Amino acid sequence: MSPVRAVVGADTTLRQAAVTMCKYKTGAAMVIDQALPGPGIVTERDILRCLAEGGDPNEARVSDYMFSQVISAAPSWPIGKAADRMMRHHIRHVAVFEEGTLVGIVSMRDIIKVLGLSLAEDRAA
Repeated sequence: MSPVRAVVGADTTLRQAAVTMCKYKTGAAMVIDQALPGPGIVTERDILRCLAEGGDPNEARVSDYMFSQVISAAPSWPIGKAADRMMRHHIRHVAVFEEGTLVGIVSMRDIIKVLGLSLAEDRAA
């Protein structure tokens, strides 16, 4: 799990969301906005969808492309359970909640890091 660093509001432009994601070297930003019932997520795929549909990322808002029903995990889950959830939902990020509070995010990159370390340990043994 990684800490949530990239955070944007629902009214943020997709360009600014992309700048935020680049700043933190991540493929997603959590959307935190008082007007929303809970957190959402906007990903690089959402930005690509905007461009593919002929949208202008300088004008398009995160709220127009974000996913508001965030797929979640618990901090106690083994990494394989989070990976399974990603595969079943065809996503690359799951938000981690503990007692209703957002505490982190697991990305495919996190899973690859864990698998890579495991493989390296296996080779060293």
